[in-house]
Amino acid sequence: MHSALPILYFKPFALDRANRRLLRDGEELDVGSRYFDALVLLVEARGQLVTKDRFMEEVWRGVPVTDEALTQCIRSLRRALSDDAAAPRFIATVPKHGYRFVGELYDGEALDTPKPDTTAPDETSLALGSAGRLAASSTLGGAMAGLLGGAFYAGLLSMAVPEDGSAVFLTVLSLCLAVGILGGAGVGIGMALLTGARGVRAFTLVAGGGAGGLVVGALGRLLGLDLFRVLAGVGIGPVTGLLEGAIVGMLAGGGCALVMRYGPRIGAILAGLVGAIGGAVLALAGGRLMAGSLLLLDRSLEGSRLQLDRMGTLLGEGEFGTVSLILSAGLEAAVFVTCVALAVGKVRSF
Repeated sequence: MHSALPILYFKPFALDRANRRLLRDGEELDVGSRYFDALVLLVEARGQLVTKDRFMEEVWRGVPVTDEALTQCIRSLRRALSDDAAAPRFIATVPKHGYRFVGELYDGEALDTPKPDTTAPDETSLALGSAGRLAASSTLGGAMAGLLGGAFYAGLLSMAVPEDGSAVFLTVLSLCLAVGILGGAGVGIGMALLTGARGVRAFTLVAGGGAGGLVVGALGRLLGLDLFRVLAGVGIGPVTGLLEGAIVGMLAGGGCALVMRYGPRIGAILAGLVGAIGGAVLALAGGRLMAGSLLLLDRSLEGSRLQLDRMGTLLGEGEFGTVSLILSAGLEAAVFVTCVALAVGKVRSF
Protein backbone atom coordinates (compact mmCIF):
# COMPACT_ATOMS: atom_id res chain seq x y z
CA MET A 1 0.00 0.00 0.00
CA HIS A 2 1.15 3.56 -0.71
CA SER A 3 0.62 4.64 2.91
CA ALA A 4 3.30 2.16 4.05
CA LEU A 5 5.99 3.69 1.84
CA PRO A 6 8.42 6.19 3.40
CA ILE A 7 8.06 8.45 0.35
CA LEU A 8 4.74 9.22 -1.33
CA TYR A 9 4.88 10.37 -4.94
CA PHE A 10 2.29 12.47 -6.75
CA LYS A 11 3.65 14.02 -9.93
CA PRO A 12 5.77 16.09 -9.86
CA PHE A 13 6.07 15.98 -6.07
CA ALA A 14 7.64 13.62 -3.57
CA LEU A 15 6.53 13.65 0.06
CA ASP A 16 9.41 12.30 2.14
CA ARG A 17 7.79 11.55 5.48
CA ALA A 18 10.87 10.07 7.13
CA ASN A 19 12.95 13.21 6.55
CA ARG A 20 9.97 15.61 6.60
CA ARG A 21 10.63 17.05 3.16
CA LEU A 22 8.40 18.04 0.26
CA LEU A 23 10.23 18.00 -3.07
CA ARG A 24 9.30 19.07 -6.57
CA ASP A 25 11.48 17.61 -9.31
CA GLY A 26 14.12 16.93 -6.67
CA GLU A 27 14.11 20.47 -5.27
CA GLU A 28 13.02 20.88 -1.67
CA LEU A 29 10.11 23.23 -1.00
CA ASP A 30 9.78 25.28 2.16
CA VAL A 31 6.61 24.43 4.09
CA GLY A 32 6.03 24.88 7.79
CA SER A 33 6.00 21.98 10.22
CA ARG A 34 2.25 22.02 10.84
CA TYR A 35 1.51 22.52 7.17
CA PHE A 36 3.71 19.52 6.37
CA ASP A 37 1.74 17.45 8.91
CA ALA A 38 -1.51 18.59 7.31
CA LEU A 39 -0.29 17.55 3.87
CA VAL A 40 0.82 14.15 5.15
CA LEU A 41 -2.60 13.66 6.73
CA LEU A 42 -4.34 14.51 3.46
CA VAL A 43 -2.11 12.37 1.24
CA GLU A 44 -2.28 9.35 3.55
CA ALA A 45 -6.08 9.59 3.47
CA ARG A 46 -6.16 10.00 -0.32
CA GLY A 47 -9.72 10.05 -1.66
CA GLN A 48 -11.24 10.27 1.81
CA LEU A 49 -12.72 13.29 3.56
CA VAL A 50 -10.48 14.80 6.22
CA THR A 51 -12.74 16.79 8.50
CA LYS A 52 -11.87 20.05 10.19
CA ASP A 53 -12.09 18.31 13.57
CA ARG A 54 -9.57 15.72 12.45
CA PHE A 55 -7.16 18.44 11.35
CA MET A 56 -7.51 20.11 14.74
CA GLU A 57 -6.94 16.82 16.55
CA GLU A 58 -4.02 15.41 14.53
CA VAL A 59 -2.26 18.53 13.25
CA TRP A 60 -2.86 21.15 15.93
CA ARG A 61 -3.20 18.44 18.62
CA GLY A 62 -5.83 20.21 20.66
CA VAL A 63 -4.27 23.68 20.50
CA PRO A 64 -7.24 26.08 20.22
CA VAL A 65 -7.18 27.83 16.84
CA THR A 66 -9.81 29.39 14.59
CA ASP A 67 -11.05 28.04 11.27
CA GLU A 68 -8.97 30.75 9.60
CA ALA A 69 -5.80 28.92 10.69
CA LEU A 70 -6.88 25.84 8.72
CA THR A 71 -7.96 28.00 5.79
CA GLN A 72 -4.53 29.65 5.71
CA CYS A 73 -2.85 26.24 5.97
CA ILE A 74 -4.74 24.86 2.95
CA ARG A 75 -4.15 28.06 1.01
CA SER A 76 -0.39 27.83 1.64
CA LEU A 77 -0.30 24.15 0.65
CA ARG A 78 -2.16 24.89 -2.57
CA ARG A 79 0.31 27.65 -3.33
CA ALA A 80 3.24 25.29 -2.73
CA LEU A 81 1.64 22.65 -4.97
CA SER A 82 0.62 25.20 -7.65
CA ASP A 83 -2.93 24.01 -7.08
CA ASP A 84 -6.17 25.90 -7.67
CA ALA A 85 -9.28 25.63 -5.51
CA ALA A 86 -11.48 26.18 -8.57
CA ALA A 87 -9.97 23.24 -10.49
CA PRO A 88 -8.05 21.20 -7.90
CA ARG A 89 -5.43 18.68 -8.98
CA PHE A 90 -4.46 17.79 -5.42
CA ILE A 91 -6.57 19.36 -2.63
CA ALA A 92 -10.34 19.63 -3.10
CA THR A 93 -12.68 21.46 -0.74
CA VAL A 94 -15.69 19.67 0.71
CA PRO A 95 -17.85 22.69 1.66
CA LYS A 96 -18.67 22.99 5.36
CA HIS A 97 -16.89 19.70 6.17
CA GLY A 98 -13.21 19.66 5.28
CA TYR A 99 -10.84 18.70 2.47
CA ARG A 100 -9.89 15.69 0.34
CA PHE A 101 -6.65 14.80 -1.45
CA VAL A 102 -7.53 13.92 -5.05
CA GLY A 103 -4.07 13.58 -6.59
CA GLU A 104 -2.87 10.30 -8.11
CA LEU A 105 -0.21 8.47 -6.10
CA TYR A 106 2.33 6.36 -7.94
CA ASP A 107 5.36 4.21 -7.23
CA GLY A 108 8.26 6.62 -7.65
CA GLU A 109 11.83 6.05 -8.59
CA ALA A 110 14.81 7.21 -6.54
CA LEU A 111 14.29 10.54 -4.83
CA ASP A 112 17.16 12.16 -6.68
CA THR A 113 15.86 11.18 -10.13
CA PRO A 114 12.22 12.24 -10.26
CA LYS A 115 10.48 12.61 -13.58
CA PRO A 116 9.73 16.21 -14.44
CA ASP A 117 6.13 17.08 -15.23
CA THR A 118 6.24 19.41 -18.19
CA THR A 119 2.46 19.61 -18.38
CA ALA A 120 1.94 21.12 -14.93
CA PRO A 121 0.79 24.74 -15.16
CA ASP A 122 2.94 27.33 -13.43
CA GLU A 123 1.65 29.53 -10.62
CA THR A 124 1.26 32.57 -12.86
CA SER A 125 -1.01 30.80 -15.34
CA LEU A 126 -3.06 29.31 -12.50
CA ALA A 127 -3.45 32.71 -10.85
CA LEU A 128 -4.47 34.38 -14.11
CA GLY A 129 -6.96 31.63 -14.88
CA SER A 130 -8.45 31.82 -11.40
CA ALA A 131 -8.75 35.62 -11.56
CA GLY A 132 -10.36 35.41 -14.98
CA ARG A 133 -12.94 32.90 -13.77
CA LEU A 134 -13.74 35.03 -10.74
CA ALA A 135 -14.27 38.16 -12.86
CA ALA A 136 -16.29 36.27 -15.47
CA SER A 137 -18.52 34.60 -12.89
CA SER A 138 -19.18 37.92 -11.15
CA THR A 139 -20.12 39.44 -14.51
CA LEU A 140 -22.52 36.56 -15.11
CA GLY A 141 -24.03 37.07 -11.66
CA GLY A 142 -24.47 40.78 -12.39
CA ALA A 143 -26.19 39.93 -15.67
CA MET A 144 -28.60 37.59 -13.88
CA ALA A 145 -29.35 40.29 -11.31
CA GLY A 146 -29.96 42.78 -14.11
CA LEU A 147 -32.36 40.40 -15.83
CA LEU A 148 -34.29 39.62 -12.65
CA GLY A 149 -34.45 43.20 -11.41
CA GLY A 150 -35.09 44.55 -14.88
CA ALA A 151 -37.95 42.14 -15.49
CA PHE A 152 -39.50 43.12 -12.14
CA TYR A 153 -39.26 46.87 -12.69
CA ALA A 154 -40.14 46.66 -16.37
CA GLY A 155 -43.22 44.60 -15.55
CA LEU A 156 -44.46 47.03 -12.90
CA LEU A 157 -43.76 50.11 -15.01
CA SER A 158 -45.36 48.65 -18.13
CA MET A 159 -48.50 47.93 -16.09
CA ALA A 160 -48.41 51.48 -14.76
CA VAL A 161 -48.22 52.83 -18.33
CA PRO A 162 -50.28 50.32 -20.36
CA GLU A 163 -50.58 52.66 -23.33
CA ASP A 164 -46.83 52.45 -23.93
CA GLY A 165 -46.11 49.22 -22.09
CA SER A 166 -43.92 47.34 -24.57
CA ALA A 167 -41.53 50.25 -25.17
CA VAL A 168 -41.21 50.91 -21.43
CA PHE A 169 -40.65 47.20 -20.74
CA LEU A 170 -37.83 46.80 -23.27
CA THR A 171 -36.16 50.09 -22.34
CA VAL A 172 -36.10 49.43 -18.60
CA LEU A 173 -35.09 45.79 -19.02
CA SER A 174 -32.20 46.71 -21.32
CA LEU A 175 -31.01 49.47 -18.99
CA CYS A 176 -31.09 47.22 -15.92
CA LEU A 177 -29.29 44.43 -17.78
CA ALA A 178 -26.53 46.80 -18.91
CA VAL A 179 -26.09 48.19 -15.39
CA GLY A 180 -26.03 44.67 -13.93
CA ILE A 181 -23.36 43.49 -16.37
CA LEU A 182 -21.16 46.55 -15.79
CA GLY A 183 -21.61 46.35 -12.03
CA GLY A 184 -20.84 42.63 -11.91
CA ALA A 185 -17.78 43.08 -14.13
CA GLY A 186 -16.41 45.94 -12.03
CA VAL A 187 -16.92 44.12 -8.75
CA GLY A 188 -15.47 40.91 -10.19
CA ILE A 189 -12.37 42.59 -11.59
CA GLY A 190 -11.78 44.35 -8.28
CA MET A 191 -12.06 41.09 -6.34
CA ALA A 192 -9.88 39.25 -8.86
CA LEU A 193 -7.08 41.82 -8.66
CA LEU A 194 -6.97 41.97 -4.87
CA THR A 195 -7.41 38.25 -4.22
CA GLY A 196 -4.74 37.53 -6.83
CA ALA A 197 -2.31 39.74 -4.93
CA ARG A 198 -3.28 38.93 -1.34
CA GLY A 199 -5.10 35.59 -1.49
CA VAL A 200 -8.78 34.66 -1.28
CA ARG A 201 -10.15 35.74 2.08
CA ALA A 202 -13.13 37.70 3.32
CA PHE A 203 -11.21 40.97 3.56
CA THR A 204 -9.84 40.84 0.01
CA LEU A 205 -13.25 39.95 -1.41
CA VAL A 206 -14.97 42.82 0.43
CA ALA A 207 -12.23 45.38 -0.27
CA GLY A 208 -11.80 44.29 -3.89
CA GLY A 209 -15.54 44.34 -4.52
CA GLY A 210 -15.79 47.80 -2.97
CA ALA A 211 -12.93 49.15 -5.08
CA GLY A 212 -14.41 47.74 -8.28
CA GLY A 213 -17.86 49.04 -7.42
CA LEU A 214 -16.47 52.49 -6.66
CA VAL A 215 -14.81 52.73 -10.08
CA VAL A 216 -17.95 51.58 -11.91
CA GLY A 217 -20.13 53.93 -9.86
CA ALA A 218 -17.85 56.88 -10.57
CA LEU A 219 -17.74 56.19 -14.31
CA GLY A 220 -21.48 55.56 -14.48
CA ARG A 221 -22.31 58.78 -12.71
CA LEU A 222 -19.88 60.84 -14.77
CA LEU A 223 -21.00 59.41 -18.10
CA GLY A 224 -24.68 59.53 -17.15
CA LEU A 225 -24.61 63.16 -16.07
CA ASP A 226 -22.60 64.25 -19.09
CA LEU A 227 -24.78 62.26 -21.48
CA PHE A 228 -28.03 63.87 -20.39
CA ARG A 229 -26.51 67.33 -20.12
CA VAL A 230 -25.10 67.13 -23.66
CA LEU A 231 -28.01 65.38 -25.38
CA ALA A 232 -30.97 66.82 -23.50
CA GLY A 233 -29.54 69.95 -21.90
CA VAL A 234 -30.92 68.75 -18.57
CA GLY A 235 -29.19 68.26 -15.24
CA ILE A 236 -30.81 65.26 -13.55
CA GLY A 237 -29.24 65.56 -10.11
CA PRO A 238 -27.28 63.07 -8.01
CA VAL A 239 -27.81 59.67 -9.64
CA THR A 240 -26.12 56.59 -8.23
CA GLY A 241 -22.36 57.05 -8.02
CA LEU A 242 -19.17 56.46 -6.05
CA LEU A 243 -20.64 55.84 -2.62
CA GLU A 244 -23.42 53.58 -3.82
CA GLY A 245 -21.07 51.62 -6.09
CA ALA A 246 -18.50 51.12 -3.34
CA ILE A 247 -21.05 50.00 -0.75
CA VAL A 248 -22.88 47.60 -3.06
CA GLY A 249 -19.52 46.24 -4.22
CA MET A 250 -18.48 45.62 -0.61
CA LEU A 251 -21.81 43.94 0.08
CA ALA A 252 -21.30 41.70 -2.97
CA GLY A 253 -17.78 40.80 -1.83
CA GLY A 254 -19.12 39.97 1.62
CA GLY A 255 -21.84 37.86 0.03
CA CYS A 256 -19.20 35.91 -1.91
CA ALA A 257 -17.31 35.23 1.32
CA LEU A 258 -20.51 33.99 2.98
CA VAL A 259 -21.35 31.60 0.13
CA MET A 260 -17.79 30.28 0.07
CA ARG A 261 -17.80 29.81 3.83
CA TYR A 262 -21.28 28.37 4.41
CA GLY A 263 -22.19 26.86 1.05
CA PRO A 264 -24.75 27.98 -1.55
CA ARG A 265 -27.92 27.49 0.49
CA ILE A 266 -27.14 29.12 3.82
CA GLY A 267 -24.62 31.47 2.24
CA ALA A 268 -27.15 32.72 -0.32
CA ILE A 269 -29.72 33.43 2.39
CA LEU A 270 -27.16 35.32 4.46
CA ALA A 271 -25.90 37.19 1.39
CA GLY A 272 -29.46 38.22 0.50
CA LEU A 273 -30.10 39.47 4.03
CA VAL A 274 -26.85 41.43 4.06
CA GLY A 275 -27.70 42.95 0.69
CA ALA A 276 -31.26 43.85 1.68
CA ILE A 277 -30.20 45.50 4.93
CA GLY A 278 -27.29 47.31 3.30
CA GLY A 279 -29.42 48.58 0.43
CA ALA A 280 -32.17 49.79 2.75
CA VAL A 281 -29.69 51.59 5.00
CA LEU A 282 -28.07 53.15 1.95
CA ALA A 283 -31.45 54.51 0.81
CA LEU A 284 -32.18 55.85 4.30
CA ALA A 285 -28.85 57.69 4.18
CA GLY A 286 -29.84 59.36 0.91
CA GLY A 287 -28.16 57.00 -1.55
CA ARG A 288 -29.81 56.08 -4.82
CA LEU A 289 -29.68 52.79 -6.66
CA MET A 290 -31.48 51.93 -9.91
CA ALA A 291 -35.04 52.88 -8.93
CA GLY A 292 -33.87 56.08 -7.26
CA SER A 293 -31.93 57.07 -10.38
CA LEU A 294 -34.89 56.24 -12.62
CA LEU A 295 -37.04 58.44 -10.41
CA LEU A 296 -34.70 61.39 -10.99
CA LEU A 297 -34.84 60.76 -14.73
CA ASP A 298 -38.62 60.57 -14.64
CA ARG A 299 -38.96 63.86 -12.80
CA SER A 300 -36.21 65.70 -14.69
CA LEU A 301 -37.13 64.87 -18.28
CA GLU A 302 -40.26 66.47 -19.63
CA GLY A 303 -42.57 63.96 -21.29
CA SER A 304 -40.98 60.96 -19.58
CA ARG A 305 -43.00 57.75 -19.95
CA LEU A 306 -41.53 56.01 -16.93
CA GLN A 307 -44.17 57.25 -14.48
CA LEU A 308 -42.49 55.87 -11.36
CA ASP A 309 -45.02 57.64 -9.16
CA ARG A 310 -47.63 55.26 -10.53
CA MET A 311 -45.41 52.35 -9.56
CA GLY A 312 -45.27 53.84 -6.08
CA THR A 313 -49.03 53.39 -5.78
CA LEU A 314 -48.54 49.68 -6.46
CA LEU A 315 -46.16 49.62 -3.48
CA GLY A 316 -48.72 51.26 -1.20
CA GLU A 317 -47.78 54.95 -1.54
CA GLY A 318 -49.47 57.82 -3.31
CA GLU A 319 -46.18 58.46 -5.10
CA PHE A 320 -42.74 56.91 -5.35
CA GLY A 321 -41.70 58.17 -1.94
CA THR A 322 -39.44 57.20 0.93
CA VAL A 323 -40.94 53.77 1.55
CA SER A 324 -40.71 52.88 -2.14
CA LEU A 325 -37.09 54.04 -2.30
CA ILE A 326 -36.14 51.96 0.75
CA LEU A 327 -37.96 48.83 -0.42
CA SER A 328 -36.60 49.07 -3.95
CA ALA A 329 -33.02 49.70 -2.79
CA GLY A 330 -33.17 46.75 -0.40
CA LEU A 331 -34.56 44.51 -3.13
CA GLU A 332 -32.00 45.62 -5.72
CA ALA A 333 -29.03 45.13 -3.41
CA ALA A 334 -30.33 41.76 -2.20
CA VAL A 335 -30.77 40.44 -5.75
CA PHE A 336 -27.41 41.75 -6.97
CA VAL A 337 -25.44 40.50 -3.96
CA THR A 338 -27.09 37.07 -4.02
CA CYS A 339 -26.64 36.54 -7.77
CA VAL A 340 -22.98 37.61 -7.76
CA ALA A 341 -22.22 35.56 -4.65
CA LEU A 342 -23.82 32.40 -6.03
CA ALA A 343 -22.07 32.79 -9.39
CA VAL A 344 -18.66 33.36 -7.79
CA GLY A 345 -19.22 30.59 -5.26
CA LYS A 346 -19.62 28.11 -8.11
CA VAL A 347 -15.99 28.52 -9.15
CA ARG A 348 -14.17 29.45 -5.94
CA SER A 349 -14.16 28.05 -2.42
CA PHE A 350 -12.06 28.50 0.70
